[in-house]
Amino acid sequence: MTEKTAVTPPTHTTPPAKFSHGVKKGNILQVAGQVGFLPAVAGQPPTPAGDSLRAQTLQTLANVAAVLEEGGAAWEDVIMMRIYLTDTAHFAEFNEIYDAYFAGLKSVPAARTTVYVGLPAGLLVEIDALAVLG
Repeated sequence: MTEKTAVTPPTHTTPPAKFSHGVKKGNILQVAGQVGFLPAVAGQPPTPAGDSLRAQTLQTLANVAAVLEEGGAAWEDVIMMRIYLTDTAHFAEFNEIYDAYFAGLKSVPAARTTVYVGLPAGLLVEIDALAVLG
């Protein structure tokens, strides 16, 4: 039986509850929901990348990418992404940012679901991903 292993990039802080930033089992890597916090600074509370949807989305994607990389995966390995937005009015802008970010993707894009949720004050987007390696 293949063991589960936690995946935590050095840029990430310890999660605020009992969960892992990523979990790998066999050739599957699940990235937990990531938000637009800047890379961790020892002794400092997490800081959002900015107030705009663009700044937070790009940082959130960078945070997902960091977990993927730490787990031995890349965007080409991602088969499913879930997007959590706090405002339905952000959908079109988010799609523009998302499409530009993945413009150079060399494989079929991941399947995607977008839902609207409440997030802690000031956070506008959260993203999780499921990757299959090999």
